[in-house]
Amino acid sequence: MPYPKQFLILVLFLGSFGECRSKHSTRERRWTGAVETQKHGTSLAKKPPDVTKSRRLKTEQLLKVDDHDFTMRPAFGGPAIPVGVDVQVESLDSISEVDMDFTITLYLRHYWKDERLSFTSTTNKSMTFDGRLVKKIWVPDVFFVHSKRSFIHDTTTENIMLRVFPDGHVLYSLRVTVTAACNMDFSRFPLDSQTCSLELESYAYTDEDLMLYWKSGDESLSIDEKISLSQFLIQKFHTTSRLAFYSSTGWYNRLYINFTLRRHIFFFLLQTYFPATLMVMLSWVSFWIDRRAVPARVSLGITTVLTMSTIITGVNASMPRVSYIKAVDIYLWVSFVFVFLSVLEYAAVNYLTTVQERRERKLRDRAVREQSLPCTCGMSHTRTMMLDGTYSEADTNSLAGYTEAPMVPEEVVSEKQEHMVVHLSVSSESTNTKKKGIRAFRIMQNTHAIDKYSRMIFPGAYIIFNIIYWSVYC
Repeated sequence: MPYPKQFLILVLFLGSFGECRSKHSTRERRWTGAVETQKHGTSLAKKPPDVTKSRRLKTEQLLKVDDHDFTMRPAFGGPAIPVGVDVQVESLDSISEVDMDFTITLYLRHYWKDERLSFTSTTNKSMTFDGRLVKKIWVPDVFFVHSKRSFIHDTTTENIMLRVFPDGHVLYSLRVTVTAACNMDFSRFPLDSQTCSLELESYAYTDEDLMLYWKSGDESLSIDEKISLSQFLIQKFHTTSRLAFYSSTGWYNRLYINFTLRRHIFFFLLQTYFPATLMVMLSWVSFWIDRRAVPARVSLGITTVLTMSTIITGVNASMPRVSYIKAVDIYLWVSFVFVFLSVLEYAAVNYLTTVQERRERKLRDRAVREQSLPCTCGMSHTRTMMLDGTYSEADTNSLAGYTEAPMVPEEVVSEKQEHMVVHLSVSSESTNTKKKGIRAFRIMQNTHAIDKYSRMIFPGAYIIFNIIYWSVYC
């Protein structure tokens, strides 16, 4: 009997020990849960999932980038893949006449379909990525023909966007600035209009592998309405496309963005045409200055010539060294000729005046010598008379009132200043002297007439030139 009692006591002890341990574990579990609730605010079972990690895993599974070889174009070995293009012009930054180029900033977008990027989606929504995914898939290798400098904007990150649709359609957009060449014609400068073009083409794929086209025709090109240039008025933007042939590689699809610019003339009117016209008009002032004022007329002519030379040099310094004549060159050089002719006009006036004065001096000296010589010839040729200041006009016109007298001595002339000696010559020498005097007077009149005629001829000819010039170039 003692063994059954001991066995029963052992069973009761073990049962009470297990119950105490279970109560202790329950109390410890409750305390741990309370601490975690105080620390996190919510239980671990209710913590929200990491959406970024789940989306990343889902994207990798949907696109299957690692399952395909994207070094080859879509449908490799089959027909050419069509790639649509549209462009939004953000700004037209500058037009350089010296370098013959232009700088433009635009958004370039490509559209194509790559079935390797298709994925299943219940909402049929696209997924958008930045430039990091572009390096892992195939994109068109479009470049700018005749480009001098170009770059993709990278502030704050690369301005590249990639959007993939569930059916495999892809939108690839990038923001780029391009400086491209433009063949300009300056024959009508500054009354000219320039047409430039930005050309896009695939570098590696011919028309058999890649078909480049404008996605929406003329509507594929959109322009910001705020675009404006200081020297040009933007008249028209339009798109064209054609095939380009290279003898070593073949035919390529080429897209053109054409735009026409018309130059503003007001700036050149103020800086070039108006000053040149004023210099020409200033040169005409010398026609109203006395011909004997040599320093004034010479300095005025030299000043206008040098000013015209400065204007011509300044205009040509901002232009390329072209081998043909520009419209502004015609105007400036004709104005320069008018200024130069005004200087030559005064040179002619001064020369003729000097010649006329020499002839007058010779005639005056000859007349003085003839009057100072006494007359010893007979009365059949010359008569010498003493005219007193008290004689009347009738007496002087009548030979009867004159008495033949011998040669008057110089002493008598010096004593009586009121008497005058007159030699009446009927010989041919007197007639020749009168003709020479009339001819000298005519020379004097012609010298003055040069300035008078120049006052009308120069302005009239310049006005006619301006009418012809502006009617032809405008």
